Amino acid sequence: MSNAKNVTVIFPAKNEANTVENAIMMVKQSQYKPEIIVVDAFSTDKTFEIAKKAGAFVIQPEIQMHPGKGLAMKAGLNKALGSSSDVILFLDADIRNLTAEWVDKLVKAVLDGRCDMSRGFYLRHPRDGAVTKLVARPMLAVFFPELAHFEQPLSGEVCARKEVWESLLKRSPPDGWGVDVWFLIECAMLGYNILEVFLGTKDHTSFADYEEDVTKLSKMAEQVGFTIIREAMKYDRITAQSKISV
Repeated sequence: MSNAKNVTVIFPAKNEANTVENAIMMVKQSQYKPEIIVVDAFSTDKTFEIAKKAGAFVIQPEIQMHPGKGLAMKAGLNKALGSSSDVILFLDADIRNLTAEWVDKLVKAVLDGRCDMSRGFYLRHPRDGAVTKLVARPMLAVFFPELAHFEQPLSGEVCARKEVWESLLKRSPPDGWGVDVWFLIECAMLGYNILEVFLGTKDHTSFADYEEDVTKLSKMAEQVGFTIIREAMKYDRITAQSKISV
């Protein structure tokens, strides 16, 4: 496989000291030999130091905000778009079973011309994906039915050509957890071809405290739902597509 195309992998990360080193090591084994950027969202553990020692280029967003996944992704994009990258791939930093094959599959789909954006989907534990099942997919089915078939609209494994990311960044992505579904909707509205790529089983860290888990999921659901409603208003979907069977 030729490495003629330059690939950059970006990990948004916050307090992922237990998994970030292995994630970086796995990405280094990709046949595309990607540059690796870790955007550390002001972790209180050793994420920054571990990622740097593992060989990643580590940066932090200019603004400290919680939750701020969108801020972290935008900071990573701004860095990657200033380089010679042809393809940019986002991966979650909390994945225990990440492999180089994930990188290769997502990048290859883009480089082969099968899509402008590839998005990972996978098998998950039944308890996982509450916001996807209860908020994202039902709301997309109402307001953006052409996107209802996507298994994981909140996937953190997303790859696209440089020019796609440039177009999306100009449209002011949200700062928080709504960013993943926002990228999906905006990419589709711009007319780009999007393909889900099956990656097998995803094993990622979970919260030790159930109440903390629910609190975070509640905030995530709020931001995802608001983002979809705002996009529906932007594209006149509130009146045109908002028929709900009861």
